[in-house]
Amino acid sequence: MCPIKCWTRRKEARPQEILEAALGLFVEKGFAATKIEDIARAAGVTRGTPYLYFANKEEIFKSVIRSLLVPQLAVGESLLKEWQGSARDLLVQLFQMWWRTVGDTSLSAFPKLMIAEGGNFPDVMALYNEEFILPGQGLIRHVLELGVARGELVVDDIEYAVHVVSAPIVMAMMMKNTPLSCLPSHFSAERYVQCTLDLFLNGLLARSVDAAHAQ
Repeated sequence: MCPIKCWTRRKEARPQEILEAALGLFVEKGFAATKIEDIARAAGVTRGTPYLYFANKEEIFKSVIRSLLVPQLAVGESLLKEWQGSARDLLVQLFQMWWRTVGDTSLSAFPKLMIAEGGNFPDVMALYNEEFILPGQGLIRHVLELGVARGELVVDDIEYAVHVVSAPIVMAMMMKNTPLSCLPSHFSAERYVQCTLDLFLNGLLARSVDAAHAQ
């Protein structure tokens, strides 16, 4: 027989298990088509158990964002806090971390999920924007501003640059979660991130042409 403390640990883990099951179903079936009993079944709990922790399905959706997605920002915040190298290398590390913690996991489905479902649930969309999107953009903005301040980067419009440099990664996550993908058949996330940043940092023009324009 399982000791009481083992049962207690299992009980404490249930909210996390319910959220992970919910995310999987939201990705597979969509939020609107997923029922509470579907989530309970996928989590291996009784039909009423989710209601012990969450008032309704929308609250589960919010908790998925807060408990599974938002904590990934702490990895980026820690990277920025401890970084002592160049702003260029920091930007590369930040984007590689973004793909490793979000893009290469089930969390990569969030852009597609929010586009498909967010309009019907404005409170969820607002939470996603305020607690994940804006802070995440803030991390990128910090690196760009650091690079400009150090004279390493030239960015005339940081406000738009934040969106431009991040858009290819968001698009890759969307393509990764759709039947029709425009990504290479043998997709390499490392190459994709590196190519995105190479184009952003170095541009398309040959250096000799750049020099001519500078004159």
